[in-house]
Amino acid sequence: MIERLPLLYFRSTILGEVQSSSSTNLPTSKSILALGDTECGKTTLIAKLQATEEPKKGTGLEYYYIDVKDEYRDDQTRLGVWVLDGDTTHTSLLKYCITEENFEHSLVVLMASMSQPWSILESLDKWANVLQHHIDRMKLPPEDRREYEESLVRYFQEYVEPVEGQTTQSAPRRDHNPLHPPAVHSDSDKVQLPLGENSLTHNLGIPIVVVLTQSDAISKLEKEHDYREEHFDFIQQHVRKFCLKYGASLVYTSVKEEKNCDLLYRYLVHRIYGFPFDMPAYVVEKDSVFVPAGWDNEKKISILFENLHNMKPDDAYEDKIAKPKVGKQIQRDAEVAVEDEQVFLLKQQTTLNKTPAPGPGGESPQRPPAGTSTTTPPRQQQTTPQSTASPKKRLVSLCTKQHSVSLLIL
Repeated sequence: MIERLPLLYFRSTILGEVQSSSSTNLPTSKSILALGDTECGKTTLIAKLQATEEPKKGTGLEYYYIDVKDEYRDDQTRLGVWVLDGDTTHTSLLKYCITEENFEHSLVVLMASMSQPWSILESLDKWANVLQHHIDRMKLPPEDRREYEESLVRYFQEYVEPVEGQTTQSAPRRDHNPLHPPAVHSDSDKVQLPLGENSLTHNLGIPIVVVLTQSDAISKLEKEHDYREEHFDFIQQHVRKFCLKYGASLVYTSVKEEKNCDLLYRYLVHRIYGFPFDMPAYVVEKDSVFVPAGWDNEKKISILFENLHNMKPDDAYEDKIAKPKVGKQIQRDAEVAVEDEQVFLLKQQTTLNKTPAPGPGGESPQRPPAGTSTTTPPRQQQTTPQSTASPKKRLVSLCTKQHSVSLLIL
C-alpha cells in the first residue's frame, strides 16, 4: 500500500496539470460573421487574413477558418469565419451563424467598399438593420442580452489608449471572455464617465468592427471623379458617426496595397482572445484610418469639420457623395443651317416661273369649269398687267395663299 502512494500521487499530479492546461488553452468556440454587399471584398480580405493567395468564392453562406497562434503558451486554435452572400435573399441563413449558444462568442464585421463611396452609408445601414432584425428574433433570455449590452458599455467606458511599442509581453487572459468583459467589483469606487449623447444608441449586445475595403481606390476617385480632401473627410465623419451609434471600431484596409490587413488581424484576435495590442488610433492618412471601439467621440469627429469648405457636416450623404451618371449619352438637338434669304427667294422665283397663273374666276388651270370641253387650246403668252408684273410682285401674290412663305419674306 505504501509503495502505491507515489504512483497515485504521480497520476493525480498529471491529471491536475492536464485539467489546468485545458482551462488555459485558446477556446475553439469563437467565430466571426462578415456582412456586406456583393463585390465589396469580403472573401478577398478573409483570404488575406488566412494568408491564402487564391480566395475561394461561393454562394449563399460560406465558412472559413483562420489559424490563430498563441506564441506565449505555444498554443493554437482556429477562428471560424462565416461570410454571408451580398444578396439579402440569403439572410435567413443567419440562423446558422449566430445562435443563442454562440452569441457571446461571436463578433460581426460590417464591410463596405471605398471603390463605391456613394453606397457606403446605405450599405452599412442596410446590413446593420439585417443584423438587428436577426438578433431581435433570437430567443435570448432578457437578462443575458442586458448583460451583453452592459458589457459593451463597460468596454467603451474603460477603454485606455495604448502607447505604441510599450505593450508588456504577457499571455492573454483566459479567466473571462474578452468580447464581454465582466464588471470588476474591486473597482466599485471608480467613477465611470457617462457615454456621449450619440454613443451606443443602437446597442445590439454584440461587438462590431466596420471595415472599409479597397482604400486604394481613393487615388482613382481623385483622378476620375475630382474628389478632394474634404470629400474623404466628409465620408469619414459620417462613417465614424455610424460607428459611434453601434459602439463599433473602424478600419480602412487595402489588400492590393497591403494596408492595415495585419493591423486588422491583430485587433480581431485582441478583441476575441484578449491578445496584447499596442496600436493607438490613427486618423491622419485618409486611406489607412483606424479607430478602435471606445476611443472616438463627437468632439474628435468635429475636428474633421474644419476641412469642409463646400459642404456642411449635416448635409445629406447622398447629396454630396452622389453616384456618377454613366452609360447615358447626352442627346443634342440637330443643328439647322439657315439658308440665305436671297438664295431662298431665287428658288421660289424659279418655282413660280414653272407654275401656270390662275385662270379667270379663280379656277385652277388644271381643272376646267363645269360644262366646258376638256380640250385645252394651246396656251398663249399673257399680256395682262399681271403677266408683266415683276417676279417679286408675283411672289407676293402667291404668298397671300401660302402663309409659311409669306412669313419667311416678312
